[in-house]
Amino acid sequence: MKYQDLKKNSFPTTNKASKFLNKFPDLPGVYLFKRGKAVLYIGKATSLQDRVKSYFNKNINISRSLLIENMVKEATSIKCIKTDSVLEALILEANLIKQYKPKYNTKEKDDRSFNFVVITKEYYPRVFIMRGKDLEHNLKLGTYNLKYIYGPYTSGGSLKEALKIVRKIFPFRGEKDTLKRVKRKSYLNEEIGITPKFSVGVDKKEYAKIINHIRLFFEGKSSQVLKNLRIDMREAVGKKEFEKAEEIKRQIFALNHINDVALIKEQKIFGDKEYKIEAYDIAHTSLKERVGVMVVIKDGELQKSDYRKFKIRTEKEGDTDALAEILERRLGHPEWSLPKLIVVDGGLAQKNTAERVLNKFGYQIPVVAVVKGLGHKPKGIQGARTVVLKRESEILLANNEAHRFAIKYHREKRKLW
Repeated sequence: MKYQDLKKNSFPTTNKASKFLNKFPDLPGVYLFKRGKAVLYIGKATSLQDRVKSYFNKNINISRSLLIENMVKEATSIKCIKTDSVLEALILEANLIKQYKPKYNTKEKDDRSFNFVVITKEYYPRVFIMRGKDLEHNLKLGTYNLKYIYGPYTSGGSLKEALKIVRKIFPFRGEKDTLKRVKRKSYLNEEIGITPKFSVGVDKKEYAKIINHIRLFFEGKSSQVLKNLRIDMREAVGKKEFEKAEEIKRQIFALNHINDVALIKEQKIFGDKEYKIEAYDIAHTSLKERVGVMVVIKDGELQKSDYRKFKIRTEKEGDTDALAEILERRLGHPEWSLPKLIVVDGGLAQKNTAERVLNKFGYQIPVVAVVKGLGHKPKGIQGARTVVLKRESEILLANNEAHRFAIKYHREKRKLW
């Protein structure tokens, strides 16, 4: 992996930092916030210049979190590493986080919420993504015999797109791909060329080479992968295996011209354009066995890994008291990035309660309340008209999902109580 020496791209984070920001390259890469020699935080970017600039916005505590705002204040310098592609930035970020273990990366996201690429120890190894909590569970029970584990990766969506790119270059066996044409999905994956044709036989040594290429790639050693491929191509030509040589030539070309389009589209986390909504709802039976939930939507898509459950502790019986409690508990986690909009179920009382809690914590985040009619059907939305008109479909989606999730959690709890 090619990148520029850190010392050539290091600038202080002083009050005059803005004059240095334009010196960061408008290229993909990884940036490091440091205090002296200690690495505080590591991130990735499609444009190092744009991404680093975003940390000096006045509303960084809202666009990211209070935790990240404090990190910027603590940092004394920023360093960057240029990469040849967004995909390499994604992989380099994970390797550097693993190496340095920056305190603000681990505080911003619980280890169980990170994502990992795993490779199994099998005759024909499988390659797939595993959530941190599932990995933790697997290591205890031994569900999968894992040989290699790469990560942590901060974004599951971005990692999925990255693995799709890698799989087009080096077809591999996925988690659910069988070695026989038993399942239609396995058959389809063979037909479109993202899984070797196990149904007609695959040479173990050749497949081991594919796994080795993938392993080196996720270790950030793409230059070694290219070197190995060129050696294999020369050997294939020498043996007059021209079809094999042509396939290796395709792989070399693909590695040198990685198509980041899908990955860039997915990784809206690299900029501050994402619109995050949090929706809250309470569920109970005659004010007993009360629970609350938080669901998250980013740019119109459900983010289930960010959902949270709350068992109501307050003895006060009002729904607004329960709502106040879960909002206070949620805002007690500065490591969770703040939303651009909060949606509550109810009316003016719930809206006022949410706004009161936000003011208590010093946040100015718009709040809307979804008013329900017969059959718990939405009949109106209270809140800023401009926000409601622009985000109505997302607001209703968030509210509906919060209600569904709250009912589900309540039913689960009732079985235990």
